[in-house]
Amino acid sequence: MAQIFHPRFTLILQLALLGTFSAIGIALLVYRVNIRSGPALSSPVEQPVAFSHKHHVRDDGIDCRYCHVSVETSAFAGIPPLSTCMTCHSQLFTKSPMLAQLVDAFRGTRPLRWNRVHKLPDFVFFNHSIHIAKGVGCVTCHGRIDEMPLTRRVVSLDMQWCLDCHRAPEKYLRPREHVFDMDWPAPTNQLEAGRMLKTANRIRSAVELTDCSICHR
Repeated sequence: MAQIFHPRFTLILQLALLGTFSAIGIALLVYRVNIRSGPALSSPVEQPVAFSHKHHVRDDGIDCRYCHVSVETSAFAGIPPLSTCMTCHSQLFTKSPMLAQLVDAFRGTRPLRWNRVHKLPDFVFFNHSIHIAKGVGCVTCHGRIDEMPLTRRVVSLDMQWCLDCHRAPEKYLRPREHVFDMDWPAPTNQLEAGRMLKTANRIRSAVELTDCSICHR
């Protein structure tokens, strides 16, 4: 019976499979390293207008919800429409070169496209409103954004980071009235207080919170 494949075919196939799996493993490793400690965690994301949360929140005292109007009621926190920005800037700094693109966009001259700072993969479901309703503060995920002249990421938002919170939410919970309070100090008995808030806010068990269907729907 004639031999169909070359005697070395098996060896070549094994080497090809080994190379493929090695490449996949390296790609996953690089992805995890980039997600955890890449430039996005240390460098501000460039924007068409150099918007400063520090100036608007810390210096001017503007509440998060003034701009992110849907953060308490929907999955998406919401990006403020240009009309919100122009509520103030139709009167303040109207001739500033820094705001030229904002003014042009409001007048319909050209669009203004902000660059996403926090972007989860399409296969991940996240809802802002439920986290806020249960007592997770803005600072937990966004850091001290009120101290950022330019916005940057401070946490990886990878699967392990989210699971760490879902396994023990009591470490991060705060009273609902302090969810938007950037200066709220965690109590010395945070774990005890967090467990009480977990019960009061009817937060699911760790088993339920770490079920795949919670984040992947």
